[in-house]
Amino acid sequence: MPEQLWFTAILNHIFAGPATSVLRVLHVEPRFAQAPISDAFAMQLLVFLLLLLAFAFFRSRLSVDSPGALQHTFESVDEFIKGQASEIIGHHSERFIAFLMTMFLFILCCNLIGMIPGFDSPTGIAATVPLGCAIVAFAYYNWHGVRHQGPGGYFKHFFGPPMPGMSIFMRVPFMILMFPIEIASHAARLLSLTVRLWANIFAGDLVTLVFFSLIPIGLPVVFLSLHLMVAVLQAYVFVLLTMIYISAAVADEH
Repeated sequence: MPEQLWFTAILNHIFAGPATSVLRVLHVEPRFAQAPISDAFAMQLLVFLLLLLAFAFFRSRLSVDSPGALQHTFESVDEFIKGQASEIIGHHSERFIAFLMTMFLFILCCNLIGMIPGFDSPTGIAATVPLGCAIVAFAYYNWHGVRHQGPGGYFKHFFGPPMPGMSIFMRVPFMILMFPIEIASHAARLLSLTVRLWANIFAGDLVTLVFFSLIPIGLPVVFLSLHLMVAVLQAYVFVLLTMIYISAAVADEH
């Protein structure tokens, strides 16, 4: 049996049998049949459930006349994301706010939950959670690019920028050259989003843990504060890059 967080151990105790059966149906053999649920999956599931409960709780207490401090905080974050999206994507950015805000809150909570004793940050445990977020962002901006410009209009950008003065004999080799470059460029976005998020949170968790082990009083508070800043910054950077990718995907060609 692998070493597990307490929440992971509870999930494996209750759902190990069904989870193992589902994995085997998908032709995936778990390394530990009695503990198929990993810490990374358990922590991101916990974050999802906590956010779901928080949204349901706060929605029932929203007030226009006398908003509380927490409502002001969420509204400030929402306005900040809206402002950033408006500057980067443009006037039609409203349709993307719900996705961007959800992504920001999910990644932020995944980054911060590791600061609570007995929990770990799923974005720092393994690269699978950051990769999952990166795949969602990748699929989202490409889907909106196809939806906005049509399949032909969107995928023609993979063959390089338009060059009206270039002859067809020069244009075809140029398109053949540009296509793999553009594919590699888009694939690199997945790698960039994944590694940046995972490496920073992993390093922050590791440094904080080391200093808590060496000097348990005083100094670790400084590193906790730095880790808090890194957690917020990395969630923002992830969403900021997603905005840039969306902007490029839905940009009208002039």
